[in-house]
Amino acid sequence: MINKPVIGVAAAVVVIAAGTWYYLQSRHAEVSRTPETAQTPPAEPAEPAIQHPLPAGQAPASTAPLPSLADSDPAMSDALGQVAGSAAVKEYLLPESIIRHLVVTIDNLPRQKVAVQKRPTGAVGGSFVADGDELHATLNPQNFARYQPMVAVIGKLDMRQLAAVYIRFYPLFQQAYQDLGYPNGYFNDRLVQVIDILLATPQPTGPIALVRPNVMYVFADPALEARPAGQKLLIRMGPDNAAVIKTKLGELRAAITAAPPKR
Repeated sequence: MINKPVIGVAAAVVVIAAGTWYYLQSRHAEVSRTPETAQTPPAEPAEPAIQHPLPAGQAPASTAPLPSLADSDPAMSDALGQVAGSAAVKEYLLPESIIRHLVVTIDNLPRQKVAVQKRPTGAVGGSFVADGDELHATLNPQNFARYQPMVAVIGKLDMRQLAAVYIRFYPLFQQAYQDLGYPNGYFNDRLVQVIDILLATPQPTGPIALVRPNVMYVFADPALEARPAGQKLLIRMGPDNAAVIKTKLGELRAAITAAPPKR
């Protein structure tokens, strides 16, 4: 459970499990000698419809050509700096492969593990603290303070401005998502799905029990430990920090799609 965190200024452009869509080749039946009895080839399945298209009327303000995905880091960093402040971007955002790492992390958040080496942000400072021993421990609330500086930055973000950056660079997000192994996927669908999963994160009451079967502590409650990596991150951030993140994710969702989250 206690791995490197993956939430930050750019990661707020998040947070999705979507399957891969495939085209299925139809097989043409052999035509019989009599035209009247010829079989009609089955129609090829239609590509799944996009569930959450980018909202109409949200065209990016800038009409300048986008850089290539490989060369997009300076432009993306600058655009995020205009929303969050250059100092915050410099402090929290890792400067290489920003869009690719955001896409990988967002795609991983509904899974059991997140690829730490692909995270878009630096590690949260401080050391993890647990009360008790390896068999009977609880999460120390002091851990929540480790996330507060980053959460404070996210809490001040104008999510409509952040959404405008996302929409501006969306073709590159889409390319990175397809390169990840979803040639027919639509990244905004995945993003909305991930946001909804994070918004559904439960908030445990009382001390959170931990065990340490190996190097890292994990939730003692199997139901909590079985939850997606993104939900477990919000739980161990503490209720106040999680509430801020959920509020901003809800605002982001509203800015990138007109449909309300499913309850």
